[in-house]
Amino acid sequence: MKPNTLLTLLCITLAGLAGTATADDKHVDFGEYEVHYNVFPSTFLPAEVAEANNLNRSRGIGVVNIAIMTRDDDGSLTTVPGQVEGKALNDVGQPKFLGFRRIREGDAVYFIAEYQYSEGELMTFNVTARPSGHNEDLQVRFSQALFND
Repeated sequence: MKPNTLLTLLCITLAGLAGTATADDKHVDFGEYEVHYNVFPSTFLPAEVAEANNLNRSRGIGVVNIAIMTRDDDGSLTTVPGQVEGKALNDVGQPKFLGFRRIREGDAVYFIAEYQYSEGELMTFNVTARPSGHNEDLQVRFSQALFND
């Protein structure tokens, strides 16, 4: 399996597992579009996947994964291109700006950013997604605390 394919599957799996475990299934519905998100410690990535995707794999580094999606006629989800930007705020409101990178793998498009965290620190993420050809921003806000494995 190619490293990029493995990263895609890992991110989708993490989003899916989180979605089935709680009432908050890690996405926000905007009608025509859905913004899916997940956050996980970079140490969850196998070393070869992190290296192949130029991601830092280290304790204290988290990964934010965002996908802008549409629902097809058959009910399946498809990612769409666009732009994503955002910041993470710690519990005292200090911002950490997120430098999202677009990852394109075949027809799939998603956005990845890394950030530093302290174990157990609750971070609030403010993310703006804009699908290509869409003239309105899709605002997503969520909170997550990460713990080292």
